Amino acid sequence: MKLFEQQELHIYNSISKEKEKFEPIHQGAVGMYVCGPTVYSNVHMGNCRTFLSFDLVFRYLKHLGYKVRYVRNITDAGHLENDGESGDDPILKKARIEKLEPMEVVQKYTVDFHETMSKFNALPPSIEPTATGHIIEQIEIVSKIIAEGYAYEVNGSVYFDVVKFDKKHKYGKLSGRNLDDMISNTRELAAQSDKRNPQDFALWKKAEPQHIMHWPSPWSEGFPGWHLECTAMSTKYLGESFDIHGGGMDLKFPHHECEIAQAEACNHKSPVNTWMHANMLTLNGKKMSKSTGNNILPDELFTGNNDVLSKAFSPTVAKFFMYQAQYRSILDFSNDALVASEKGFNRLMDSYRALTSLSVAKKSSFDVSAWRQSCYDAMNDDFNSPILIAQLFEASKLINAVKEGNETLSEADLEILKTTMHDFIFDVLGLTDDVSETNTNGDKLSSAVELLISLRNQARANKDFATSDQIRDQLQEVGIQLKDGKEGTTYSLN
Repeated sequence: MKLFEQQELHIYNSISKEKEKFEPIHQGAVGMYVCGPTVYSNVHMGNCRTFLSFDLVFRYLKHLGYKVRYVRNITDAGHLENDGESGDDPILKKARIEKLEPMEVVQKYTVDFHETMSKFNALPPSIEPTATGHIIEQIEIVSKIIAEGYAYEVNGSVYFDVVKFDKKHKYGKLSGRNLDDMISNTRELAAQSDKRNPQDFALWKKAEPQHIMHWPSPWSEGFPGWHLECTAMSTKYLGESFDIHGGGMDLKFPHHECEIAQAEACNHKSPVNTWMHANMLTLNGKKMSKSTGNNILPDELFTGNNDVLSKAFSPTVAKFFMYQAQYRSILDFSNDALVASEKGFNRLMDSYRALTSLSVAKKSSFDVSAWRQSCYDAMNDDFNSPILIAQLFEASKLINAVKEGNETLSEADLEILKTTMHDFIFDVLGLTDDVSETNTNGDKLSSAVELLISLRNQARANKDFATSDQIRDQLQEVGIQLKDGKEGTTYSLN
């Protein structure tokens, strides 16, 4: 029997605004689409949180035994500023700044995105299609929507008629917006003069002479609208209706709202059963923004080369920190929070490694099976990773209590504990044992600390207590605690 037949998963659906029991369209199989990056700059930590949230979803569904087709696109054309309607394509803008071909920009930042996700130990999606690789499919969808009467062509550009669509369908069902309110609060702009209504959005844009990336179409030499690519690629690889569509909270309107309208106009059915949205990451209580400087890139975090954190933090510690908040909650990224997460993660891994040396008893004093189900209950409740982590710390307390002789574990329960902790730490959360991975550098660290201890002992012998205290205090600042005893000085890593 598959795990998904034993567990009842509930997911918060953004379109119904409530948690619903998850029942895939096809038994035992899940189709999931997540909006991927627009590759014109280095992926930032806010983006990473979104993709790691859906990596957790992907991993847990696989752990339950589902066959998952996870599609995550690469936006490499057509994403204009101002919600995909006007302004410069950021890829072309970066190409001009860096004096590169647009596809060089795309390649450079796609590689950066993949390398960053790999450092976080995120699983690659099943399919990673690109907008430029699906121009034909996008043109076909535009033609269908025109034929259905929900789009019109003006001067080589094609626009979706939101007002006409809203008469038979509901535009705004995901974001909860009312079209009449949107119309009354909108002023007509000169750049929108081709549109019948200000709320209409571009399906195809005629390329201006300076626009480098363009393709032939029945309407003009141009490029697809930003919203169109996800409809084209999700339909191609997952069908006209599929199980889960995810993305950042900022994509709910207009991007995902437009996706729903396009798909319903074209295919006459709701495209997605469950809409999921990950919330944003703030930094020191403020929204992350490159323009204000309140921003940090993954490599700046990993190397410590930044002005906002006191030290470098590993990808696993950063990931562990992010999973200590549920994906729908706003999470504040701060030095103190990361330091606390690092200490917590190290305690957890110390406990996990201690499992191999625990002694067993005839009977257990702790209900391990009930604890195991509590881990599943946490994840079954809309992927509640902070509650899961709390349960893992409960196991950590148990392990320490067994070591101290205050609790007992039978051999069978010890095996359940080992398997469950391994499954949730490594397979579901996708964490890595950074301490074990860095053991190759342990000898070098030990030699360096022993040298400093020797210099400190020499300073103490010379009654140079200022130098002695300085060595002790500065080591403590970087997490190395010296302990003076009868047999000499030892150290521990905090």
